[in-house]
Amino acid sequence: MTRWGIIGTGKIARTFAAALKEQNSSVTAAVASRTLENAQSFAEEFGFEKAYGSYEELARDESIDIVYIATPMHKHYEDTLLCLENGRNVLCEKSIALNTKQAEEMFAKAEEKGLFLMEAMWMKMRPAYLKVKQWIKEGRIGEIRYIKADFNNFIPFDKNDRLFKPECGGGALLDLGVYPITFAVALMGEPASIETHAHISGGIDLSNSVTLLYPNGAYASTTSGFEIQNRNNAVIAGDKGSITMGDWFFCSPECTLYDAESRQIEDRLFPPEINGYEYEIREAEKCLAEGLKTSKAVPPEDTLSIMRIMDECRKTWGLKFPQEFNS
Repeated sequence: MTRWGIIGTGKIARTFAAALKEQNSSVTAAVASRTLENAQSFAEEFGFEKAYGSYEELARDESIDIVYIATPMHKHYEDTLLCLENGRNVLCEKSIALNTKQAEEMFAKAEEKGLFLMEAMWMKMRPAYLKVKQWIKEGRIGEIRYIKADFNNFIPFDKNDRLFKPECGGGALLDLGVYPITFAVALMGEPASIETHAHISGGIDLSNSVTLLYPNGAYASTTSGFEIQNRNNAVIAGDKGSITMGDWFFCSPECTLYDAESRQIEDRLFPPEINGYEYEIREAEKCLAEGLKTSKAVPPEDTLSIMRIMDECRKTWGLKFPQEFNS
């Protein structure tokens, strides 16, 4: 049995905890919030054994095997290092850090301590995504020439929302754009160059486009943002066929395969067993059981590759987070 701790009690922590409590191999051991009251309420709702009113208390709890970091983006670096320093393995929510430098330090600390660290890129463990990878590996669509992936949600401006606060790592890129960029790079590899544009306001990107360019002329087109509501599907086009993934491609239970004449060949549906977070929980537990310090599904080099691309985007836009001005 794997004893889990959760740091943070917001929306994503609740979704994760709902999946966690249904796992036969998992123990909901402890949760920490900035207030003991919030932690106790969360613990009661999801069946956690302990509730802590500080992150430090949970990090020092030697009965915990692994900690899920579910705090806002700007806290991932600090909270992950806190857990690693205290000997806890970590599954950290995406984006794993504000920039490549922070992410490199996090993985270096995990290696120094001999601990497991993985970015919680749940998309990469979902069955539909794995089926798409299988079709591509089998050559069902030939050589990939083009990928389109979007993640745009209309979110009204709220100055108190972390998404619109630069000091919280706000903006569309790290919160939404990380998905389509990860998707494209996972299937096509690192690009030779990128072209990118963004609508910047209030120190964050409200929307952006990122085009990944490859030496053979192939390219991937991605968008993300808060200003429109999009279908958020994905298309992977090769020289022998294509694949589509339905709305919310990063968590889509469906994928469809077409031949070169756009005739449907195969359609697969993989409804989640719980809410989709169960797959990353099982991947982390499998890695721990096998004594692995990194995941083959989401290895550090993949996470760092995406961070470098997002750093390059922000550099092109002339956009820095407040934490970066003195670094």
